[in-house]
Amino acid sequence: MTALRILAQAAWPDPDARGPEPLPPLPGFAASTFNPLVAETAERCLRAHRGAAGDRGRRTALLLASASGDRATARAIDEAAADTTRRMPPLLFFQSNPNAVLGHIAARWGLTGPVVAISPAQAPPPGRVPQDALDLAELLLADGDADHVLVIAAEQADGGDGPGDPAATDRAVALLVTTV
Repeated sequence: MTALRILAQAAWPDPDARGPEPLPPLPGFAASTFNPLVAETAERCLRAHRGAAGDRGRRTALLLASASGDRATARAIDEAAADTTRRMPPLLFFQSNPNAVLGHIAARWGLTGPVVAISPAQAPPPGRVPQDALDLAELLLADGDADHVLVIAAEQADGGDGPGDPAATDRAVALLVTTV
């Protein structure tokens, strides 16, 4: 395999932030912080490389890696399904597909490469991208379907011991990569 060159990177939360940052809301996505987490981290990375979203991109693949996925939406779906007195909110079905947020990012930035979501066997340490995601990014580039790959690794918080506990913070990292 060829080596990857990192063109830009971003993280949530911002390592330079002075305290907790609220995630910006993401229209069309409710009941969970997972999709806003993915979208904001991707935005930060793409802005670091390209500037504003109006700067339309090249053939950029999107690759989301999450060992746990969107647990909050899964819980909301379970709770809604258990309540036989109400209809299931349709947005929950839409946002339960991890490719939904990737489609939002692709449309906003004009990205035209493949869209892939994977679930590695276990979550990497915070701020790291799983090796299998980097291997897949190399394959997407070698395949010729993309000039760049935006790799996003995202995990929702476990809850931890309260707001000051690092385990209570959603975390994501994004890398925009190409071949050397």
